Formats: sequence, C-alpha cells, structure tokens
Amino acid sequence: MDKFKEAVEPYACKPLKPLPEGRISFEGFLAWCDEDTWAEWVDGEVVLLTPAALKHQRIARFLLFLLGAYAGKFECGEVLPAPFLVRLPQTLRRGREPDILYVGNEKLPLLKETYLDGAPDLIVEITSPESLTRDREEKYVEYEAAGVREYWLIDPDRQQAEFYRLGSNGRYHLHTADDQGDYHAAVLPGFRLQVNWLWREPLPPGIACLAEMGLI
Repeated sequence: MDKFKEAVEPYACKPLKPLPEGRISFEGFLAWCDEDTWAEWVDGEVVLLTPAALKHQRIARFLLFLLGAYAGKFECGEVLPAPFLVRLPQTLRRGREPDILYVGNEKLPLLKETYLDGAPDLIVEITSPESLTRDREEKYVEYEAAGVREYWLIDPDRQQAEFYRLGSNGRYHLHTADDQGDYHAAVLPGFRLQVNWLWREPLPPGIACLAEMGLI
C-alpha cells in the first residue's frame, strides 16, 4: 500500500487554494492567483471558474489556431488563450479571463507579465451552461463599457454565434454572416470565418480552413 501511495502521489489533484477573506485589491488578486487557478476578480471579490467541457476546448483551440495564424502572417498583434487576465478600466473594477483575446500592435504596450492592462481589440467567449448568463449579460456590458471593439459570443450547445462590434455611439451592434455563411471580422481585415465550421464533428482541419480563407 505504501508503494502504491508513493506511485500515485505525484498525480494527485492539488488541494484547492483557500479563498481570500473579504474584498481584495487587483494587486492582491494577482498575488493570490497562479497559473493553476482559473478565477476572475469582480469588484474586489474572487470568482472561481468551472473547468471547460471538451467541446468548448476544441472550439477554443480551433479559433486560436485560425486567429493566431492570421496575426502571425500579417504581424498585426498577438492572440492569447485563457488563462490570461484582462484588467478592464479602473472604474469597472473587473479582472476577466476571456477564452481568447486579440491585441493589435497599437495596444501591445498594455501587455504585462500576467495580464493585459486595458481593453483588447477582440474578445471571444465560448459559453457553457454555467457561464451563459455571465457571458451574455455581465461581460457583454463590461466589454462594451471598456471599449472592446469586437466581441464574439460562441454557444456550442445552441450552435449559435453572435458577433458584436462597437459602434460610434459606444454601443455594441450585432453583425451576422453573409449569404455564404462567412463572418468578416472588423478588427482583422481579410479574416473571414465560415460559421458552420464551428459545429462540425469533428472540426475541420485548421490548415484546410486557412487555405479556404486565402491565408496560405
């Protein structure tokens, strides 16, 4: 039995970190959090996030590949996956963990070692039953107020994709795919996503999609 315990000990789950007592500052949250803890900072409180489902992870990986390939080809910025914090403007008192974010070259100086200090140009959130209200209501309002230029809300369960762009009035406006089923991104000129790709099982090869988009 002792040998068995020694063998499995390296693979045992790490105990959950105790939550901070009371409200903490964003700097205190950064000190408390680590790369093994997936959480957000909301008005001084720590909100733990649930693990993502397999479908969620596959779509996130697929979009990360396509967006990353675009950013690399045109050298126009950086694409980052979760976990990487976004500190929204001070008035909002929010530190969020988008599934994917894109930062254009002009905003690259906002990138810190463990977080982005300001609004990215694009945020992608892939919903789950647990996160649907938070992504559709709370984060929608926060990202709009923060000035995130484009917000993609992907719902794998409903096979529904919503693409919001920030208008001149500071409000989000819903944009849809064209007659061919392609969504043309505003912050990534020339990037077009065939929305039905997201619902295929299995997902199509990323290289083939890049070729269809004319990126390779």
